Amino acid sequence: MSDPADHDDQSTRLKALEDRIAAAKGDDKKPQSEEHYSQANMAWRMVIELVAGLGIGFGIGYGLDVLFGTMPIFMVLFIFFGLAAGVKTMMRSAAEMQNEALAKQADKHEDED
Repeated sequence: MSDPADHDDQSTRLKALEDRIAAAKGDDKKPQSEEHYSQANMAWRMVIELVAGLGIGFGIGYGLDVLFGTMPIFMVLFIFFGLAAGVKTMMRSAAEMQNEALAKQADKHEDED
């Protein structure tokens, strides 16, 4: 027959093990799907910024070409300006993402200390 004191000892040990596992896992971590969703949002944001820069550059260049009657010159020039502006905006967004990640990492290390 099993001793009731032995059963209490096992349940106490089991509870302590569950607590250690939960502490090791870190319950405050967000699920992988949320992180993937955030990364996908940032990727789409960067693509949209690039396409918007190209589109705006094309629109301004085409408008100036129609206005002045110099068909491809301003359009090509402003497409390159739009590309440069889109890439610059993408780089700014990437730097912003990196700064947020570094801040989260620093907060995480502060909490561990």
